Amino acid sequence: MTTNTAVLEARDLSRTVDQPGGPKSLLRNISFRLDQGQVLAVLGPSGAGKSTLLRLLNRLDEPTSGTVLLQGADTRDMDPRTLRRRVGMVMQQAYLFPGAAAANVRYGPAQHGIVLEDSQVADLIRQVGMAGYEDHDVSTLSGGEAQRISIARALANQPEVLLLDEPTSALDDLSKQDIEHLLASLVRERNMTCVWVTHDVAQARRVADLVLRLEAGQSIAFGTSQELLHA
Repeated sequence: MTTNTAVLEARDLSRTVDQPGGPKSLLRNISFRLDQGQVLAVLGPSGAGKSTLLRLLNRLDEPTSGTVLLQGADTRDMDPRTLRRRVGMVMQQAYLFPGAAAANVRYGPAQHGIVLEDSQVADLIRQVGMAGYEDHDVSTLSGGEAQRISIARALANQPEVLLLDEPTSALDDLSKQDIEHLLASLVRERNMTCVWVTHDVAQARRVADLVLRLEAGQSIAFGTSQELLHA
């Protein structure tokens, strides 16, 4: 009997760094698998290893041990830039390049020799609720607007997996609700596999199929949202 290949899988993933006082373990033996369209919420207090995990998933950092598989292939065998196109990330803060919104959206595909048509850029910006903002300078955007453009920039690469590093935590309450709803809608509409880091249990309950709880770099619980958050 054959089993379907997971879109994203972590096997015994660990990271240790050298410090003046000796080695420090940031993450220890984390394992999970995600199928097409599943959303994993990663919960835990500050310093639990949530962002470290995300950085290992697209090789912004390298694991000390363990393996990350994308569609069954070891990510260490992939060109990092290609990997980061396939596994996109939206950060807590919207780090945009100076200039127009459209130029930011075009950036990722251009790194791979793909030139987006004006209509494609306009459609991506429309999908994140910013229709007509192609020529707006990003320095004039509010925090919520900038985050929407950063989401459009991530989507422009047509990623197979989307990593979200507390994408609403730096926003005011109204923008937080808007961005959460936008991301949840886009992920569902595109049937995207997603790892969503959050410290907000209520948000995890709303958006996630699966939940991974981290504490001091270790998994203390992994299961369905229904099992862990709705009981």
